[in-house]
Amino acid sequence: MTLKDYYETMGISPEVYEYASKIEESLKERFTSLDVTTEYNQMKVLYVMQKNKLAEAHFSATTGYGYNDIGRETLEKVYADIFKTEDALVRPQITCGTHALNLALFSNLRPGDELLSPVGKPYDTLEEVIGIRPSKGSLREYGISYQQADLLPDGQFDFDGIRAAINEKTKLVIIQRSKGYDTRPTLSVERIGELIRFVKSIKPDVICMVDNCYGEFVEEREPSEVGADMVVGSLIKNPGGGLAPIGGYICGTKECIENAAYRLTSPGLGKEVGASLGINDRLFQGLFLAPCVVNSALKGAIFAANLYESLGFKVVPNGTESRHDIIQAVELKSPELLVAFCEGIQAAAPVDSYVRPEPWDMPGYDSKVIMAAGAFVSGSSIELSADGPLKDPYAVYFQGGLTYPHVKFGIMMSLQKIVEKGLISLPK
Repeated sequence: MTLKDYYETMGISPEVYEYASKIEESLKERFTSLDVTTEYNQMKVLYVMQKNKLAEAHFSATTGYGYNDIGRETLEKVYADIFKTEDALVRPQITCGTHALNLALFSNLRPGDELLSPVGKPYDTLEEVIGIRPSKGSLREYGISYQQADLLPDGQFDFDGIRAAINEKTKLVIIQRSKGYDTRPTLSVERIGELIRFVKSIKPDVICMVDNCYGEFVEEREPSEVGADMVVGSLIKNPGGGLAPIGGYICGTKECIENAAYRLTSPGLGKEVGASLGINDRLFQGLFLAPCVVNSALKGAIFAANLYESLGFKVVPNGTESRHDIIQAVELKSPELLVAFCEGIQAAAPVDSYVRPEPWDMPGYDSKVIMAAGAFVSGSSIELSADGPLKDPYAVYFQGGLTYPHVKFGIMMSLQKIVEKGLISLPK
């Protein structure tokens, strides 16, 4: 069979195939430019692994308390070197990105302190952590207050609003790099650095923490290289390279990481305990592959942006903007289009392709959410996935893809489902 025959056999009509192929052809030069950043980040990861003398012995399993786990200790040195920080906490005991963020916040804030978000409302799952929505065990219950400065309508920082929000109680500033369930621009590392310098010019001792989820290895620098005291993320997103089965990381100053370690385990124990349970090899290998996996996801996001923009949909970022994370938002404007898009992503998956996703009341969200993901690691959003809340503007948030050909197929299948349902017609 020819390549086109494979696509037709797997459900892509000749019309969708030809339309998508024209879009892809126009992106070849853009894709080549992404490879330069990927090569830089690949060499950075390789250099750090060699510098820390990564060896087969570091893949050995530990159980129980996990004392003297040289693999775990080396992994954390590697992360600290890649992110250019004093220390790192990288553990399978950190269950997800929200848990990592929760850990970083609770360990470095005390009753009477105030948390500030200078970039608007944080991601939905942090609302209950902070106490914006009432929840047992929130920061609010522990006497930690919260302030927020929204971005200006054009997406720029409201410097006057931020200055007014910073006060004697402000202890920690949380900067969300990615857009979350919003259609604001993702923050570049350069813009994050600008914001941190402004905040610290007002209050030098404030802790600046960056939610780095979906942004790792998209640029040559990380937020920790422009003044962030902590960068936080999930291993089943970018840095796990699709191989990490669980885990999260916090990289930052010695004091911030020590506080986080004592919160994760227990005062007096800290980083000394926490068995690696035989998954160190997957965490190391996933990190090694991560720059190239991120490259595939970025190419897929750019392909999606240009395809749907050409059909008249608003996309964020647009088809020509620079990229600072792997997420692509498409405002579909109707629940039917949102559901059809996600059905297409699911149908293109290697796992559970026969399943039809349905909107549901997902914990941590304030509206029904539809999620499409047929992943080898459950919930892994560095693998091909799409999701969105069923509320205006009915935007779908598409991310991930371990290989570009698979991402391309997923986007083509999303369009196929929309066309089959008669929701749009392709231009002639």
